[in-house]
Parts: sequence; C-alpha cells; structure tokens
Amino acid sequence: MDQTQMLAEIREANLTYLMLAQSLIRQDRAEALFRLGLSEETADLIGMLSPAQIMKIASGNMLLCRFRVDDDMVWQLLTNHTVRKVENGATTKLHASILMAGKFSETI
Repeated sequence: MDQTQMLAEIREANLTYLMLAQSLIRQDRAEALFRLGLSEETADLIGMLSPAQIMKIASGNMLLCRFRVDDDMVWQLLTNHTVRKVENGATTKLHASILMAGKFSETI
C-alpha cells in the first residue's frame, strides 16, 4: 500500500466513523457515549456537525478513532488467547465488555 492509498483509507475511515458516531449520538446518546467511549463534550460537538464540517474534518491525514482496549486481559478475553482457554466464547466476550464498561465509567 503506498502513501496515497493509505491516506485515502484513513480519510474514508474518518468519514465512516464520524457519520456512524453522529448517527448513534442522535439516535441514543447514552448508548453512543458508552459504545464509542466519548465524553459528553465530544458527543455534543459531533452531534452538531454539518455534513460539510464532517467532510472537512474527515479529510485530514490523522485517524480520528483509536483502540480503546489497552489492557492485556481484555485482549486475551476478546481473542480467547489465554493459557486456560474457555470454551464459551459468549462468556469471555461478556467479561471483556464488563471490563471495558468499567474503564468507561472511570473516565466519566
């Protein structure tokens, strides 16, 4: 992948992310804050953006979204790459979601 293609992919990801975020915020603000890991202030800003503003912001060369998972335990639960594997994938994903929700509530 060359530099031009990579920048185009970043811009497309930014546009998709901003459109999704705005849609979620407008439909169910509380759920959007939780699912996207946004602050109230950021949600306010994204919710009020015009289509032209979204296009302008998305056209930058910096990726706007980031991984929220920075904990080894959560990654192991999501990928089920622990030494002692759990056969029930739904349980491990639920456990990961609970851990991530706890981290979200700490940031509020």
